[in-house]
Amino acid sequence: MHDIVPFALVVVVGALALLAAVGSSRISEWVRVPTPAIFLVAASFVADAFPHLGALSIPADQRIVTVALILILFDGGMHIGLGRFRPVAGGVVWLGVAGTFVTAGALAVLAHGLFDFDWRAALLLGAALAPTDPAVVFSVLGRREVAGRTGTLLEGESGANDPVGIALMLAILGSSGGGWGAVTHGIGEFTLQMALGVAFGLAGGIALRWLLQHLPLPNEALYPLRTVAFAFLLYGVTTLAHGSGFLAVFLAGIMVGDTRAPYKREIERFASALGSLGEIIAFTVLGLSIPLSEVLGHGRAWTGIALAALLIVVVRPLFVGLVLAPIRLRSGERAFVLWAGLKGAVPILLGTYVVAEGVPGADRIYAVIFVVVLVSVVVQGGLVPTLARLWHVRMRVVEPEPWALGMRFRDEPEGLHRLVVTPGSAADGTPIEDLPLEEDVWISMVSRGGRLVQVRGTTVLQAGDEVLALASDRSVISRLFTGT
Repeated sequence: MHDIVPFALVVVVGALALLAAVGSSRISEWVRVPTPAIFLVAASFVADAFPHLGALSIPADQRIVTVALILILFDGGMHIGLGRFRPVAGGVVWLGVAGTFVTAGALAVLAHGLFDFDWRAALLLGAALAPTDPAVVFSVLGRREVAGRTGTLLEGESGANDPVGIALMLAILGSSGGGWGAVTHGIGEFTLQMALGVAFGLAGGIALRWLLQHLPLPNEALYPLRTVAFAFLLYGVTTLAHGSGFLAVFLAGIMVGDTRAPYKREIERFASALGSLGEIIAFTVLGLSIPLSEVLGHGRAWTGIALAALLIVVVRPLFVGLVLAPIRLRSGERAFVLWAGLKGAVPILLGTYVVAEGVPGADRIYAVIFVVVLVSVVVQGGLVPTLARLWHVRMRVVEPEPWALGMRFRDEPEGLHRLVVTPGSAADGTPIEDLPLEEDVWISMVSRGGRLVQVRGTTVLQAGDEVLALASDRSVISRLFTGT
């Protein structure tokens, strides 16, 4: 019984911290500082003021952040879905893989030539800082969402280059000595992780789709739990097979993103909530892992600021710009993708790998990574909304919709389709009675800006309207509403 009161105090403090973290999005809007930066700096300051709060071991930090990343990547994959991913798959893979290597190599050369890191430390620093984090971008944009290929490319790049960056880091750490033997070993390890990650991810996605569609459960609350548990199982099995568990989880999320299945909306909401919680936990734990005084001392802050500046104005626009050149984008969209390659939790996690491995100068590497991430989130992230407007990047405002209207069915309703009216389609600006609909097509519900619109023959549809329609053949009405 003697432990009840101290434990209750821990629970109270933890709950207050979580409530403050959830409410920090409002603070972020007021002070114009991205939410992840608030978590990171606040946690690092707390670690300085109360050292015992940052007393977790490096392996414990890595495990907590790994769990968070599994949730974030799985939710990110589900948000993209196979339909959005397929048209830009080649660009995402190319940018995710080649962009990671180019960024890591360029940063390694700069770190070695300008900041006196030895070659192995420089390569580790470059590999750690190569992955991007669009989750930070979208938290900066708030209720605005990047539309079209640009948004999918940003999300896809992050989902692809996080596993690539982690695999590259592990390959470098696992390579002992120098020369072509170490290079060959590193390439072999990296290729194995990527190949097995893809194979397990595709197989796991197919298996999860089958589970969702064909294996009912007695309670609706169990469906989201089963889905998330499967994602963790997939990560563990892939990692045990020496593949990239992060890549497998991301691909599985993409595979099930568009799947029609029982309680799919509940599964998506649950995964999204856990992904948001994972982001909060990841930045907080990583901030606690290094006191702010260590970050700012011994000239490390200036090294990090200088390297961040080179990353933002040289490496990303020039070297990653060359990688992005074959991908068809407008000039404004291209500039936005290059600017919005923000750094996030993964680089700091990779920095903990360097510390755990006992690499000479690991403390300096870790502090520099922390500063680069902080500068990226605050400076790049703070300018993202302004530059999006300047470069005319298409975005849509996602207003919260706390109310839902619907019906439950025992079996999947046949012929019920949800469509969104796209600009320039046949339905855009056309009254319902003038649409060339066949006799078995019936538009039953229209939502406009989160409000229900009464369905009449004279109701004029507008771009962005969400429409529920009954039809035996989706392809016929899809052409009218989406133009494809």
